[in-house]
Amino acid sequence: QLQLVESGGGLVQPGGSLRLSCAASGFTLDYYAIGWFRQAPGKEREGVSCISSRGGSANYVDSVKGRFTISRDNAKNTVYLQMNSLKPEDTAIYYCAARSNGYCSGYPAHFGSWGQGTQVTVSS
Repeated sequence: QLQLVESGGGLVQPGGSLRLSCAASGFTLDYYAIGWFRQAPGKEREGVSCISSRGGSANYVDSVKGRFTISRDNAKNTVYLQMNSLKPEDTAIYYCAARSNGYCSGYPAHFGSWGQGTQVTVSS
């Protein structure tokens, strides 16, 4: 059974850092594109970052470029999202999702498997 589990969220002050993890079980994550999405209260879910299958390419929404970095550890079957210089507007529930064709997309509907989400709160 394909499963994704996020971890690493929490409360952090503005300017701080967090590293989110997305651990996969039941499939080899390297063959999938993995996206990070976030959803703040009252807002639509938005794509934050994505890494294509086998780490071929990575992309970011403009608002996080230069601050967030996505990466893979194939040995651990895990994808990470390193978030630096966090801002209050980064506050949201963060989800990871897998797309079986291996190509990145910013559209949630293109991803078939989702984790349960992890809360990130940036506040002083």
